Amino acid sequence: MSAHMASTDGLPGVPGDYHGRPTRRLESAHCWIEVLAGGGPRIVGFGLPGEPNLLAETPQASWDDGHGLFELLGGHRLWFAPETPDCSVPDSTGLTLAAIAADATPVAGLGVRLVGAVEGPTGLRKTIEVRLDPGSAAVSLRHTFANEGSRIFELSPWPITQLRTGGVATVELPAPVAEHVVRPNRLVVLWPYAAWSDDRLEIGERSLTVTARPGRPFKVGCLSTTGEVGYLREGVLFTKRFDPATDAPHPDLGCNVEIYCDETSIELESLAPLVRLGPGESVSHDERWELRRVG
Repeated sequence: MSAHMASTDGLPGVPGDYHGRPTRRLESAHCWIEVLAGGGPRIVGFGLPGEPNLLAETPQASWDDGHGLFELLGGHRLWFAPETPDCSVPDSTGLTLAAIAADATPVAGLGVRLVGAVEGPTGLRKTIEVRLDPGSAAVSLRHTFANEGSRIFELSPWPITQLRTGGVATVELPAPVAEHVVRPNRLVVLWPYAAWSDDRLEIGERSLTVTARPGRPFKVGCLSTTGEVGYLREGVLFTKRFDPATDAPHPDLGCNVEIYCDETSIELESLAPLVRLGPGESVSHDERWELRRVG
């Protein structure tokens, strides 16, 4: 099905299945993307034409942080930072899915809007808008939190993308300079369960890399000045780009990029600046994903 065609039921893409859950699959001549049709908003598949899913699939992973069973599933989800139990409110029902007109964005092409249900414990509603670029293996994503409750939140929109292990994630770091400068220009932080001696982590003069080998949980964050994090696996480079907003306050000691790795997957995460989100207000964070075969 062409990226500019809708199925006979009036929804974009074609019906599919992800471990027993209904999906919609959108395709262009350059890539494909698959979203849940009945829960989320979630993206569960992304890849080059005719090739397997690059995103991790973890349909059995779940936990309960006090609001009921949250199913991780894999793929891409929208959370908020700083992380609290309110991040993992179950989202398996209540999704509204609709096509987006091609003229709604400078990047013309097929699009879909995924609008989640209002979360009872928080009053927050999540939306992810997905648009395929008809001219390249790229998609544009807009992630939005709308506060439809009565609480005031200080939060950062935090899109998280789970990818299969077996590759290497890379973030570019600012270059060292020859002259004496009195203020720091590089920020790298670890989570309490991580260690600087973990052999999956390498910090060089111009880059930070994490090799995605299965193992104990590991997480590192940094402040990216380029707004870009990549993952190279089996000759395919996945790149996530966003506005780094380096002058704005960020959560987690100032991170706008975080990388997490464990036994099942590696996560590439971007973070928007912290905002005070009152009732009736909303905040959005954009990403652009690109795929490219290298080597």
